[in-house]
Amino acid sequence: MEGLIHEKIELAKTLPSKYYLDEKIFRDIKNKISLMWHFSAHENQLSQKNIVPIKHSKKVMNESIILTRDQVIRSLSNVCTHRGMIINTESTKSNVLKCKYHGRTFDLKGCIKNMPKFDNIVDFPNESDNLKCFSTIRWKGLLFTSLKKTNTPRWIEFLEDRMGWLNIESFVHDVEYYKSYNINANWALYVDNYLEGFHIPYVHSDLNKVLSYDDYETEIFEDGVLQIGIAKDGEDSFDLPEISKDYGKKIAAYYFWIFPGLMLNFYPWGLSVNLVVPTSVNKTEIIYQRYIADASLIGEGAGGDLDKVEREDQEIVEGVQIGVSSSSYDRGRYSPTMEIGVHHFHRILTKI
Repeated sequence: MEGLIHEKIELAKTLPSKYYLDEKIFRDIKNKISLMWHFSAHENQLSQKNIVPIKHSKKVMNESIILTRDQVIRSLSNVCTHRGMIINTESTKSNVLKCKYHGRTFDLKGCIKNMPKFDNIVDFPNESDNLKCFSTIRWKGLLFTSLKKTNTPRWIEFLEDRMGWLNIESFVHDVEYYKSYNINANWALYVDNYLEGFHIPYVHSDLNKVLSYDDYETEIFEDGVLQIGIAKDGEDSFDLPEISKDYGKKIAAYYFWIFPGLMLNFYPWGLSVNLVVPTSVNKTEIIYQRYIADASLIGEGAGGDLDKVEREDQEIVEGVQIGVSSSSYDRGRYSPTMEIGVHHFHRILTKI
């Protein structure tokens, strides 16, 4: 029997409006996606300080997590096993993790080292006194963490196949750039909007001057979508090497989406990482961080005024949130050429 979203886009109807409105559906989905792979940081963020809290982990994964670096990088619980105090709130350089509440210390592997006034405690310390260690994977300097999953996700292969030529390891974290936007819309509506360039001529007048609308490309892969923006003549584009699968194309931007809410946007100047954080059934936080390859190119091309594009998108998405709550609307249809990514997302979402 065919699922809620038909495999053939020509026959499929879009996601029912209840997915954007129903509290129970929202909670169920959020609980499931919190256990998946999520972006943590770029390893450059641990080059000077080897203990780095993941600022967004509590919001995205419902878990306070800290990255530590000695010979390897680990994702550890940032919650003291004594009384539950958060251990580190700021990045630092040290050989130990120390809870400021009662002085319990741990090594960088998360193993308990010392606890004052615990001399006569039976069966102490034991395994439960160590910090929990979560799965961590690295791809070209980018770090990902999962509370539950251990196998490397298949989308890593797709990223490597498409972007393996790019020296992402050398990108530098822009510590001054951290933007947070709060929008009055369900998180899935925001993802829907991101996954199609259909709206660009109607919503993004400046971006439309840079990208060739007729040449816009969309590819789907396991748990993800790639959109490629082709630059118009005279606009900034990547200098692609012959080993790139896209050699010979004038690419202004690679837009990768990884389920559930990770967006890796590559521009000639570097990488914008956008995180979609479900806050409530009709509220979402969007977090922007950036990693720079060539600072002289910031502000140019498709990756120029990201703030303007973001605010234009938010206005549309908030309007759609109002619209899908109407009794006059439940489901629509997909454009077979322009909404391939949205269709793919809806099929993933309804099968988790």
